[in-house]
Amino acid sequence: MTKGRACSSLREGDTLVVWKLDGLGRNVKDLIHFVCELGRRGIGFVSLTESIDTAAASGRFFFHVMASLAQLERELMIERTQAGLAAAREQGRVGARKRLMTASKMAAARKLLGPGHVGERGRSQPGSVPTLYSWVPASAR
Repeated sequence: MTKGRACSSLREGDTLVVWKLDGLGRNVKDLIHFVCELGRRGIGFVSLTESIDTAAASGRFFFHVMASLAQLERELMIERTQAGLAAAREQGRVGARKRLMTASKMAAARKLLGPGHVGERGRSQPGSVPTLYSWVPASAR
């Protein structure tokens, strides 16, 4: 169920129960705004993994602390990922699959896509005919 659908079906006195905080929002500001809006409507909030229940003041405080930690964790993961990608680029690696079209396969594709050979694509060529056309532009045939 989406967050919007869940909220539209909640009434005063209900409690929204989630498994984990980070699935509820992208950043602390949105998360806090969402939970405060629930509180304004008289709806409780419980997060099972973090053992947070906003019915009490201590639960609301703990919610804010855990929301901040969740955002910190998310931002650190992004930083580590970007640092790893930069290090890989410095070593000459890119984060993609190996290309299926080698130089010899491209030469064979040019030959197959030449005049009089339409539809003669053999098993040696990977992908579909449109894929071959994208790899071997008309100017190269």
